[in-house]
Amino acid sequence: MKQKASQKNDRLKQMKRYVPFYLFALPAIICVILFNYLPMKGIIIAFKDYKMARGIAGSEWVGLKHFKAVFTDPNFYRVLGNTLKISILTLLTTFPVTIVFTILMNELRGKRFKKCVQTITYMPHFLSWVVVGTFVYQILSPTGGMMNTILVKLGVLDSPYFFMADQKAFVPIYLVTNLWKTTGYSIVIYLATISGIDTSLYDAASIDGANRFQRILHITLPAMLPTMCTMLILQVGNLISVGFDPIYNLYNDATYQTADVISTYVYRKGMIESRYDLSTAIGLFQNVVSLALVLSANWFARKTNPEYKII
Repeated sequence: MKQKASQKNDRLKQMKRYVPFYLFALPAIICVILFNYLPMKGIIIAFKDYKMARGIAGSEWVGLKHFKAVFTDPNFYRVLGNTLKISILTLLTTFPVTIVFTILMNELRGKRFKKCVQTITYMPHFLSWVVVGTFVYQILSPTGGMMNTILVKLGVLDSPYFFMADQKAFVPIYLVTNLWKTTGYSIVIYLATISGIDTSLYDAASIDGANRFQRILHITLPAMLPTMCTMLILQVGNLISVGFDPIYNLYNDATYQTADVISTYVYRKGMIESRYDLSTAIGLFQNVVSLALVLSANWFARKTNPEYKII
């Protein structure tokens, strides 16, 4: 009994010690509860024939009817294929490029130049996808667009070409645009990890004769590994979901077949066709698969590196 009482007192002391941190986290916790947990009751709509006039409680239960409708819709498999294709290609491009760019930036010696490059790289993160989409359309426009003007003057193209109307060009355009906009944010996370490395390790390695590449290979990369695993797990969890904003602001009727993904499919079914029950079923399927991917990626990371734990 005395031991349990002492443990309880120790816990209370620790809680009192970290009260400022709890208060600091309180607004974020409240936001998560309000916007992530309370709306979960709306999942019931996926199993009901939802009528807005009747509300959730008054709507009729239909079981898995909407899930059957989704999985028998041939358009859904086209959308799912587009989603997986774009997500996998995004992962294969952004993840290694971000790591390489972070290491290159960390190796810059001039502090002012390093801060300048970091700021320029990070700035696109604050731009809305509406602005980015307009920017891309203007650059690639066949009527006065910078890209067409350069290519025509260099003789690469005989006449201006409407890149945004080419189905084959949509995915490369999306990948480059997404890389330009999101790389800066990931670099900041990795640089924060690198800043925590003890500089004496680099000094000791230099004394032992290690060149710059060897210091990166044996000091920088191992220190970045936990952060890399966390970022990779989060990106794997998003394989089944491509963001709505970038696709909606870049695609058009001409690229619809290759650019339509689950997020735009849900938007069309829910907001345009008012099929809230069907769109909820699709969203629930998407979230369950994303959760399974995150747990699987985390399990694999823990098996390959027992010291690593995120969940």
